[in-house]
Amino acid sequence: MKDAPLPDPLADRLGYLLKQAHARLAAGMAEALAPYRLHPRELGVMAAIEAGGRQSSQMEIAERIGLDRTSMVGVVDALEEKGYVERRRSDRDRRRNVVTLTPVGERTLAEAERARERVDRDFLAPLDPAAAAALVETLAALHRAHGRDVVGPPECPVPHGRA
Repeated sequence: MKDAPLPDPLADRLGYLLKQAHARLAAGMAEALAPYRLHPRELGVMAAIEAGGRQSSQMEIAERIGLDRTSMVGVVDALEEKGYVERRRSDRDRRRNVVTLTPVGERTLAEAERARERVDRDFLAPLDPAAAAALVETLAALHRAHGRDVVGPPECPVPHGRA
């Protein structure tokens, strides 16, 4: 990463710095996930499906990751079209539908997660390991403190499957 000078009036503005960092990370992530036909939001949903076990409904997963209902439906529809997930009746309660990864989805998730981890590592490479760990923990603490249901300012919504 180049050490480009920051414009003086913006050099200490948290929003500007976070936005610039996010834009660079998002560009790297989009490039890394393109071979898997995935957007970062879709990868996140797949990871949440895997973490939730075999009996999570679409809405339970959405609540767990702070994604609104409409966005979740769009993401699951896209993942289903790609053959990565399937909706089916719950084994425990036939009135419930659950979302599960297909075998292709499981393999794709494992490979795409490795690509995501490489992007994260490369992005944090300019920092020493302690500073990188501190940054991640600090952002996680802010996330916990401020909640996870805000995905973007109302004037700048993220299109389905594009986060």
